[in-house]
Amino acid sequence: MGYQLSREQFDRFLDRLQDDYRVFGPALDSDKGAFSDTDRITYKNIRRLDDLELNRKSYFSPKEIFFPIRETLFRFCEGEPTVPQIDDKKIAILLRPCDSNAIDRLDAIFLENGPFEDFYYKRRRENVRFFLIECATGFDSCWCVSMNANTTKRWDVAFRFGEDEILVDVKSEEFLPYLDDCPQKPFEIRFIYENTKKVRVPEVGEVTLDHFAHELWNEYTARCIACGRCNTSCPTCSCFTVLDAPLGAEKKMGERWRAWAGCHIDGFTDMAGGHTFRQSRGERMRFKTMHKINDYRKRFGKHQCVGCGRCDDVCPQYISFARCINTLSDCIEEGKRK
Repeated sequence: MGYQLSREQFDRFLDRLQDDYRVFGPALDSDKGAFSDTDRITYKNIRRLDDLELNRKSYFSPKEIFFPIRETLFRFCEGEPTVPQIDDKKIAILLRPCDSNAIDRLDAIFLENGPFEDFYYKRRRENVRFFLIECATGFDSCWCVSMNANTTKRWDVAFRFGEDEILVDVKSEEFLPYLDDCPQKPFEIRFIYENTKKVRVPEVGEVTLDHFAHELWNEYTARCIACGRCNTSCPTCSCFTVLDAPLGAEKKMGERWRAWAGCHIDGFTDMAGGHTFRQSRGERMRFKTMHKINDYRKRFGKHQCVGCGRCDDVCPQYISFARCINTLSDCIEEGKRK
């Protein structure tokens, strides 16, 4: 069902939601960017239209709202574990199609990748509702079309934000009461079908062991500084490490946490016995690339990378993941011609 809202009506809609939902969307953090006198766009609680930043891409993805950077799995005291409660209030997230598709990728990892569902992920994820932001033009650093992540059918409410009006499409009946006094107007959401940046992704089966040993990865050994920004900004990275934090002099109580980790970060592949794998940073870039565009697709039938371009945006060494994929495709095509 479609509606037409003024700016004031949209603010009233958000106000009505506050009792039942926590609403998150891209918002401005003034002067908190990576460089002096720069801003950062991140996900924050939204209470009015002016809180939203719709013209710039967010640094972080919305995944941190329901997959926290650090999460307590359980607390223990004298050997008795206790799982902490969470706020069970429903969450509505304003996001773009690429991020909606990214959450689909996370769902596959945490809920479908094996015989057991991730209890901690699932209990937060069940409370999430999708408020889709129409994205018909994209940003210059996106390549979502190349990754087939430019469209989605999964939203509870979709919005087209104009200068003086907001058009709304409601799929989920649970949100109809919050709009019952707003004028109806048919609305069909639009998607982007061509990006400025384009990526050529090799088909599954075209990548061979020769490409794993190719010299192209040496460039990243020289350039990457293992800061992990590409991992932490990526909406589909799901890796974490587990830490125990003992408390008290006798250390009979404490907490077990899980915290985000990533394949580019030093220590990620450390194992018991002093074993470490993928020590060169080029090997780590290779692992990430193959996982995002090849291995995940073999298992789930879709690319893990959704082409949001955040990794390219945040890298302090100006390493482009899009360029890496295209270079790999060039190497494969060159091999075919020999």
